[in-house]
Amino acid sequence: MTLTSSVLAGDRLALTRLLSLVENDATEGRAALAELFSHTGKAHLIGVTGAPGTGKSSLVNQLTLHFRRQDKKRVAIVAVDPSSPFTGGAVLGDRVRMRDLAGDPDVFIRSMASRGSLGGLAQATASVVQVFDAAGYDIVMIETVGAGQGEVDIARLAHTTLVVEAPGLGDDIQAIKAGILEIADLLVVNKADRPGVENTEKALKSMLELAHPTQRVFKHHGTYMKADIPGTTQSDKMMWIPSVHRTVSTEGTGIPEVAESIAKHLAYLRQSGDWTARERSRLEVELEALIREALMSRFREDVPAKRYDEILERVIQRNLSPWEAVNTLLDPHRESKRSK
Repeated sequence: MTLTSSVLAGDRLALTRLLSLVENDATEGRAALAELFSHTGKAHLIGVTGAPGTGKSSLVNQLTLHFRRQDKKRVAIVAVDPSSPFTGGAVLGDRVRMRDLAGDPDVFIRSMASRGSLGGLAQATASVVQVFDAAGYDIVMIETVGAGQGEVDIARLAHTTLVVEAPGLGDDIQAIKAGILEIADLLVVNKADRPGVENTEKALKSMLELAHPTQRVFKHHGTYMKADIPGTTQSDKMMWIPSVHRTVSTEGTGIPEVAESIAKHLAYLRQSGDWTARERSRLEVELEALIREALMSRFREDVPAKRYDEILERVIQRNLSPWEAVNTLLDPHRESKRSK
């Protein structure tokens, strides 16, 4: 039995091995991804992002328990941890906070190092998610590091994005400054038993309302969308407006309500056709990223390291601008043509 057929058959050991091959960008891993691709496109991808300290891992833990107990869904969790500046490895703190899920054969937790990627999403995250999708997991939850404005990267991967806030972390509208509300399908105010929860919730709701005093206009997944108030038109009926939920994830408070809103958003995606649009956008972004990677690899193969260093040195000495350097490296005969 091949590695891919073993994964499709539900072999967890084979799945673990394949995930390692994919994360390390091994040739065998790429071949397996190609074989598995036709089996993907079914899982609901849920992104969970927000600033450090908001309790994202505890929230993911409780949501997963809910999905397992209430809906009997198979759940995979991709936890993108901060990379160690010394070893490049992941801290793996999320697994410590998800011990409640240990021993469940229908839950798979995979921690990945962010490896310095913008927004905390490692380059291999999309491929790892694809493997879980093909392996038959109904829900794949992607938890990001929470690295600031770059968190918007999660919107390119997930169907449903949860943005987690918490009271007492400083500026109540820091999320808005980072442009984070633009990607939120659901807003969760976690640690709602702390003082200041009302102010945090009010700030989030005010910013949502401010976006549409007479007409709601926002940019989501690269597309500007609008809806009239009070919502009497057909276009407005098909508009998804993010809801705000309070939770205390350590106690399980508010989790059923969040899970219900996630289910409603999934239904909205199916009914409105936005599921297909987001899948198209996600795959387009992934394709472009792979093209850039392939072109860069081909460039490195075609241009000798010595030649590259020579051009770089000329740029450092201010004898050649970066734009001229690019043209020179891409067209080896460019300088000889100019000299003539």
